[in-house]
Amino acid sequence: MFIIIIAWYFRLKIKNLCVDVEKMEGIPLKKENKIKNKSILIFGGTGHYGRHIVRKLLDKKEKVRILSRNMETAKIILGDAVEIIEGDVTSRNVIIRCLRNVKAIIISLSAISSKMIKRIKQIERDAILIIMDEAKKSNIPRLVYVSGYDIRRDFLEKFKIMKFGEIKLEIEKKIASSDFNSTILGGSPSFELFFVFLRGNKMAVPGGGLNPIPTISAEDVGEITAQTVIRNDLNGKRIRLTGPEALSMPLAAKKISDITNNRIKHIKIPLFLIKIISIIIYPFNPFLRFIYWSLLMFNNFPSDLAEKVPEDHQFLLNTFSYTPVTFEMEIKRRFQKTS
Repeated sequence: MFIIIIAWYFRLKIKNLCVDVEKMEGIPLKKENKIKNKSILIFGGTGHYGRHIVRKLLDKKEKVRILSRNMETAKIILGDAVEIIEGDVTSRNVIIRCLRNVKAIIISLSAISSKMIKRIKQIERDAILIIMDEAKKSNIPRLVYVSGYDIRRDFLEKFKIMKFGEIKLEIEKKIASSDFNSTILGGSPSFELFFVFLRGNKMAVPGGGLNPIPTISAEDVGEITAQTVIRNDLNGKRIRLTGPEALSMPLAAKKISDITNNRIKHIKIPLFLIKIISIIIYPFNPFLRFIYWSLLMFNNFPSDLAEKVPEDHQFLLNTFSYTPVTFEMEIKRRFQKTS
């Protein structure tokens, strides 16, 4: 009995000592453990950029949760290390279920596909507003939104393509005026853009793609976004994501030619052909119309933004810890796989 009393006494003293240490150093250990046990929730986690964000967060030993319409497909893409909730992002009840025990949110949603384009407003606007509303109710402080590289209202109005960017403009404004610890990442097109137009030894591009544009490795987007969401010192920032240089389609074709020793012929396809077809089929499926708008944008990309690409890229190198993937590295990686 005496031994039991002594053991109980020392157990109580040790417990009190731990509490004193917490008070002395101002470190709420229980709260920290609770935060560590919470997940980072990604909307759009199976997308082109989203899957890279997931993998980079897993590399950093973070708990990751995603929402997917198809659990089996998500498992094939991401594996078993990710918590997958099956459901539709436009459902408030599904969103509420996703937000349980979450410490931060990444939104990387896109409805630019032939199957989803008719629901673009519901997915890219309405769902995000619900996410923000419910996240606020759940006291989730951190929000990262992956948007377009640089969305200019005057540019959209000039080319009469407001529908292409007005949703993102609205969402960015909502986030900027919110109470979230938020960061907006302006994602440029990935290097995939150049290979989409490549068929054999020909690069046939609607409009030609003669203007240099910022592009980036999807892997780098994943790494930068993963680092962003776990940091708390980037509140209110809008950061443009780009590789080291702006590239035109002819320059990309030349780089592929030089590295592969296989001459790639750049061909300009009249853009008005796609415009006419997109107008004809718009009532049945607006997807091609959105493709035309995107082609119109990159064929008229503002030169002042292209000139700032090295500066924007240097900012990324100064702000984040990563080794960027260059277009040359991407070419070698792709053609080594196919050789």
